[in-house]
Amino acid sequence: MNTYLVSTFLVAVAEIGDKTQLLALLLAARYKKPIAIVTGILIATVLNHALAGAVGAWIQTQISPETLRYIIGGLFVVMGFWSLIPDKLDDGEIKSRGNKYGAFVVTLVAFFLAEMGDKTQIATIGLAAKYHPAWAVIMGTTTGLMIANVPAVYFGHKMSQKLRFKTIRYVAALLFILLGVATLLKLDEMIF
Repeated sequence: MNTYLVSTFLVAVAEIGDKTQLLALLLAARYKKPIAIVTGILIATVLNHALAGAVGAWIQTQISPETLRYIIGGLFVVMGFWSLIPDKLDDGEIKSRGNKYGAFVVTLVAFFLAEMGDKTQIATIGLAAKYHPAWAVIMGTTTGLMIANVPAVYFGHKMSQKLRFKTIRYVAALLFILLGVATLLKLDEMIF
């Protein structure tokens, strides 16, 4: 399967119900400036995932393929279990700082920081270490994040009450675990 599509699909599913999606809902409800918010999300994500993709590509050159397979497989299994933990967002900090800055700046900074060490950043590192080229992973993970977050911006808090985040989070967890096991057993070479 195409590197871009694998990266897009995994991150889009993993992002449903993630703290960054909750952040998008909060910012949309607070500022009501969807274009500024979406632009901030896009730029923050490209910067964050480019950094993660570069780290993943570098790791690939430093570690033997066999060792890397175990690390990446284990990473994806851990990501799967991590996906089962619901994200919570403390909106007090966003509200207190949001009054000074515009929607774009608040979104850019908040999303960049929210993605640091987040499961999608870790997934981007793992995907870039496994799949080539790294730019396709970065484009895919960025697209996946945007697929999950743009609707949250445009539909706002009203939609968040109708989505069943818990079920989707379980699907994301299962996909990461399956990808991890497939990587560990070398089944991914036949599938992807």
